[in-house]
Amino acid sequence: MSLRRTLFDRSTHKHRIPYDDQAASSQLAAELLQLVKFASGRPIIFVCIGTDRSTGDSLGPLIGTFLEDLSTLPFHVYGTLESPIHAVNLAERLDSIKKQYTNPFIIGIDACLGKLKSVGHIQVGDGPVKPGAGVQKELPDVGHAHITGIVNVSGFMEFFVLQNTRLHLVFSMARKIADGIKEASALYQAQPSQTLVAWQAEEEVAYQEEKTP
Repeated sequence: MSLRRTLFDRSTHKHRIPYDDQAASSQLAAELLQLVKFASGRPIIFVCIGTDRSTGDSLGPLIGTFLEDLSTLPFHVYGTLESPIHAVNLAERLDSIKKQYTNPFIIGIDACLGKLKSVGHIQVGDGPVKPGAGVQKELPDVGHAHITGIVNVSGFMEFFVLQNTRLHLVFSMARKIADGIKEASALYQAQPSQTLVAWQAEEEVAYQEEKTP
């Protein structure tokens, strides 16, 4: 669980999506494809962090469980209700993933707390998620990119806030995030060569513009 609102460098790209927006899954898929476009040839791993022992902190394992059928697709998923990734085993599981895959591109997924007006928003962007930051736990940063769901309000007795977070909200957000990842996975698998060519063309244009005085 990431409890602080300012976990990420403000200079990094971050997009915020209301989970109840009808186009939320498609927006998330589009943002994910932008994040992974420079990871061509690298295994893409989703690390879903959290525990089913706390309602608010169950977002990650729920997403991982919804995504278990992605095992045959180009994205790989770790952290489920059956086999959660949490504070006790996080470092060990990350080490295992890095040994199993060569130069993986990791996307960390976690729940977080924020301002009242931000509850129910999904955040996706560059940079790692920092689990345990708000409860003074020394845990490793996770990912080259992140997806977080703001499940409740921060600022006071966060542990109890997490315990009393509505399961309906967490479940609904998890389902919407999982649908977005599935959509991104299908698009990534369906048009890898065309997408790669387009991305390389964009990079070349940007490079030439930088060279032009």
